[in-house]
Amino acid sequence: VMVGARLLDLIPGLSRPVLPLDWIFALGLTVGLRASLRAIAETMSRPSHAKHGAPRRDVLIVGAGDAGAMVAKEMQKNPQLGLRAIGFLDDDPVKDGKQIYGLPVLGQIEALGRVAERRRIDEVVIAIPTAGGPTVRAVAERCRELGIPSRVMPGIYELLDGHLNVSRLRSVDIADLLRRPQVKSHAAGHTYLTGATVLVTGAGGSIGSELSRQVAFARPAMLVLLGHGENSIFEIAGELRKRFPDVQIRAVIADVRDRERMMRTFRDVSPAVVFHAAAHKHVPLMEDNAAEAVTNNVVGTRNVIDAALSVGVARLVMVSTDKAAAPSNMMGASKRVAEAIVRHAAKAHDKPWVVVRFGNVLGSRGSVVPTFKAQIENGGPVTVTHPDVRRYFMTIPESVHLILQAGGIGRGGELFVLEMGDPVRLHDMAADMIRLSGLDKTEIPIVFTGLRPGEKLDEILWEDDATIEQTVSADIRRVTEPHAIEASRLDDLVARLAEAAARDDSERIARLIREHIPTSTVEARSRIGQPGVVVPMSKSPHAG
Repeated sequence: VMVGARLLDLIPGLSRPVLPLDWIFALGLTVGLRASLRAIAETMSRPSHAKHGAPRRDVLIVGAGDAGAMVAKEMQKNPQLGLRAIGFLDDDPVKDGKQIYGLPVLGQIEALGRVAERRRIDEVVIAIPTAGGPTVRAVAERCRELGIPSRVMPGIYELLDGHLNVSRLRSVDIADLLRRPQVKSHAAGHTYLTGATVLVTGAGGSIGSELSRQVAFARPAMLVLLGHGENSIFEIAGELRKRFPDVQIRAVIADVRDRERMMRTFRDVSPAVVFHAAAHKHVPLMEDNAAEAVTNNVVGTRNVIDAALSVGVARLVMVSTDKAAAPSNMMGASKRVAEAIVRHAAKAHDKPWVVVRFGNVLGSRGSVVPTFKAQIENGGPVTVTHPDVRRYFMTIPESVHLILQAGGIGRGGELFVLEMGDPVRLHDMAADMIRLSGLDKTEIPIVFTGLRPGEKLDEILWEDDATIEQTVSADIRRVTEPHAIEASRLDDLVARLAEAAARDDSERIARLIREHIPTSTVEARSRIGQPGVVVPMSKSPHAG
């Protein structure tokens, strides 16, 4: 200031207020110009129907936390969406009556019906991404009773890419309603992927593609997508190249059963981390195609492991299934042998390679949820194998997050089992889906078709007498089963299984598995239940 005053003294006739006024006018002009340009750009980007004053839908946001506030801000910033937030509901009494972005918190969630009627709500957005299934289910069911459409904000694992906007809100889906409370994120455990060359087998599948997405989010130096199906690999490669332009994406069309192809690919890219997700997984198909279960799940795994050893892969994770515990079908038995291949190789070569075992994944290809949805959309009936059949379930993003975390904590040859919560009875799931689809309980019957060959009423995550230890993660357990395949007999078993598969001798395959896995019952083919019995939900003793 003193310097400026002295300069003014050197210029006769120049008034002292000139400099500060000039600064104020220049600042105002700059800010005004930038704001005008932004306003013009936003106006030009809006669709024509918004410019002509198309009516907006009044939206009530359930959840007044950070997520709800972001949703409200998006609606205010983008009127072209045709959505107008009118307020929030939240069970936190501290927030009651407060204003967020100029919108009031109108009460607790139990006031949904009263507020919706008083404010004439057109739609409800459930913005509680960390909420468990019961909370989302209760709100969605109440909206259905009121005849108000509801949409749910993506969960925490689906927001890992950081791109949240209202256009990503989805209509309430059964996958959201069936969620257990989501496991807590520990993204720091994925740092072993950053800057590394990572290879994913089966990268075009449900688990493999989500693995690839979350690996890409960790910013590896190169991500190699290996799979046998060219269409699925083409799609995931295109998606990741667009979303992660700074990550080198390489697509490799190859079959894990081709040993020489695996060797050349691994030598070519020299991966530091491998996620082995390639496998045949459908139980009924593998019962009819035992040779394919062996060549893909067993021989293919042996090929991947040998290729990984040849280039010194630092970390490797094999994705397994709960059906490998006391296997009663060819798919589960083949995965049990594959588990042994990975674990014995890790111990023999002192490698931090691990196996991760978990149950059914909601929304994966061929899983029960899309099947139920399609049956309901077609007017029913919904088919369930048995009234008492139960399964463990996880969401795809949740299971993949824990797979990545397990890969970071492995020390060598461990079998990790993910926290799956309580098993869900499929009949109850079918009943919930029918109700949440807005249909009367008597409109869509449930048909019990009988257990399929190799299928069990209840799946288990580990066998009897297994030793269970807690890991550094509350959601991952280290399991040691007493009936492991002996390392000294493993090579001979794999060779004999391959020979039997080459002859398509399913009986020989079953005998070999039973000899080496005492808990296996792969020869059992009993069908339980009364196929074709229609049980209306209103009369079913098992309705959920």
